Amino acid sequence: MPRRLSQSEFIALLAFLFAAVAFSIDSMLPALPQIAQELTAQDINRAQLVLTSFVLGLGIGTLFTGPLSDAWGRKAVITGGLALYAVAAWYAAHAPTLEGMLAARVVQGMGAAAPRIVGLAMVRDLYKGREMARITSFVMMIFILVPAVAPALGALVISGFGWRGVFYSFIIFAIVNSVWLNIRQEETLSRENRRPLRFATLWNGVKETLSNPTVRIYITVLTLGFAQMFALISTTQQIYADVFDKGDVFTIWFAATALLSGTGTVLNAVMVMRFGMRRIAIAAYGAQTIISGLILAGTLAGVIPPVLAFPVFFFWSVSIFFMAGVTFGNLTALALEPLGHIAGLASSVVGAISTILAAFIAAPIGLMFDGTIVPLLAGALICSAIAFMLMRRTVEPEAEPSAH
Repeated sequence: MPRRLSQSEFIALLAFLFAAVAFSIDSMLPALPQIAQELTAQDINRAQLVLTSFVLGLGIGTLFTGPLSDAWGRKAVITGGLALYAVAAWYAAHAPTLEGMLAARVVQGMGAAAPRIVGLAMVRDLYKGREMARITSFVMMIFILVPAVAPALGALVISGFGWRGVFYSFIIFAIVNSVWLNIRQEETLSRENRRPLRFATLWNGVKETLSNPTVRIYITVLTLGFAQMFALISTTQQIYADVFDKGDVFTIWFAATALLSGTGTVLNAVMVMRFGMRRIAIAAYGAQTIISGLILAGTLAGVIPPVLAFPVFFFWSVSIFFMAGVTFGNLTALALEPLGHIAGLASSVVGAISTILAAFIAAPIGLMFDGTIVPLLAGALICSAIAFMLMRRTVEPEAEPSAH
């Protein structure tokens, strides 16, 4: 049995590992105007692809990092992922073209998948049942704060070192993570418990996961949820600056959005035992369809007073992230319920497919930005409406898994 760190240090380490994803996305938001001006002045919307390309790489990496860690050990895969992440960040910092930067961001996302996915496996190695749930809950509570502070940290780095300096902060982040992990945390998966990596096994897991019609629905709904959230994240800086002339206070409002919407995860933990995962997801997507539809109609009709335009958008953006907090965990659990015998592999498949497809949906929505919030609202309305209709086609599980 490997020596355990104190719970407080283990939680802090995991939170820092998990933060790689949110930090790599949200800290880039203040840099987008300068990236657009320097690398894609002819089409400034393309700067958003710096975010969605990272998400695409994250989805690809999600499929492989779990099985790799089962074969090679947790620390080796996390360290390798962080190394890949750092090398890609260095290349992105020196990329002379947007295309080169986007390729580096895909690779960086692949590397970032390792600490996020394998970090959860480390929790499973060391803790079980309610103790595992307790550890994970504490980690997620800390993790919620990362999107709130990441844009401000990114803006601080940019003010001192320029927008390329943000990529150097990623390198420092990766080095600190790697040193902390390798010096303080022992390997949690013993050699006798490792499983050889067989791509035939991975492919069979993909086929089995996608052969279940209900699982396919949940993956599709999860994709649609991710898509509207990623589309909002990729366009939010432009909207604050170009639509509402609040670019100088964007980081403050984004922090408020993250903190307010973070209550969704907490509220879901309270509600899920009473109402069930499926009913909560149906209600969330139904409510989002109504909210997005009403605001879109009001915007197109010009009936929203100018003084209320920003408060209405802020409320809507909070509702999108809140919806994520009350649905994503539930949908993942519902998708995995009939796949308990391959839960780890199926989790990678579900996460990878939903993330990759979401990136391909979010990118076009973001690129349609026309100086208004209409394309984003329309995209969210379509995604939520389809998700709601698909959820209505599912049936309540006979016995939902307990909220461990």
